[in-house]
Amino acid sequence: MMDLVQHQVDGGLNDNGISQQLRSEDGRQNQPQASTNSQQNYHLFFTDIHAALRELTATVTEQKVNIRELTATVTEQKMNIRELTATVTEQKMNIRALETRLREQQTFILKEMNKKNDEMSNLTRSQVEELRKENREREIAFSAGLVQSGYADFGPFTTEITLTYKKVFTNIGNAYNPITGIFTAPLKGAYMFRVSIHGNGETPATVGIVKNGEHMVIAHDDQAQAAKNSSNGVVLLLKVGDVVYVRLRPKARVAETHDNYNSFSGFLLFPLR
Repeated sequence: MMDLVQHQVDGGLNDNGISQQLRSEDGRQNQPQASTNSQQNYHLFFTDIHAALRELTATVTEQKVNIRELTATVTEQKMNIRELTATVTEQKMNIRALETRLREQQTFILKEMNKKNDEMSNLTRSQVEELRKENREREIAFSAGLVQSGYADFGPFTTEITLTYKKVFTNIGNAYNPITGIFTAPLKGAYMFRVSIHGNGETPATVGIVKNGEHMVIAHDDQAQAAKNSSNGVVLLLKVGDVVYVRLRPKARVAETHDNYNSFSGFLLFPLR
């Protein structure tokens, strides 16, 4: 091409002619080259597009797989949520049922407690009354002197006699009878009895505490020409209805004054079953 330019310059062409000639020459020379470049560029362009499409296709395929996995996971989670929701609902129902049973049990327990309290209250009142009754029954004691007032001698007699202590100092439970002089046990138990006597002159003073006709103990004093005093006591186990009294022994005498030297006393120590 440089040779052509040089040839044209040497032949006297002007600048315009030279330029036109050059452009014509370049056109002839570049036409096949441009076509080849276009084909190469076209081939490279579509090659890049195919590669990009393949990459996109692979990416889309991978994303689809991921989406399917996520969809399966979401579906599984939804099922788990439904199961949990059903479980929670069931638990709520169970809780409500338990609350209902608890309220019923509380109501029942309160009713039973009130019933028991009433029973205990009634029982307590009954027990208190029973204890009061038992205490009243256990309140047994008496003490009595021979005469209401003045002076009196008793004896001597040829046989035993029962002394009647008419001046009652105490008779709790009314177990002692001042008319007969006999104490009758109203309750099975251990009883304490005591007798005291006074006499004067030459006649001895002798009395005995008798249970159901059997002599238990005696009080005796025998001093010539002097006052005589004696006492004795005994604890007896009595059943209901047993009797205790004081007997003046034969040929014995006791003397009573307003000072109450002679007395007969007794009381319940404790009951027995």
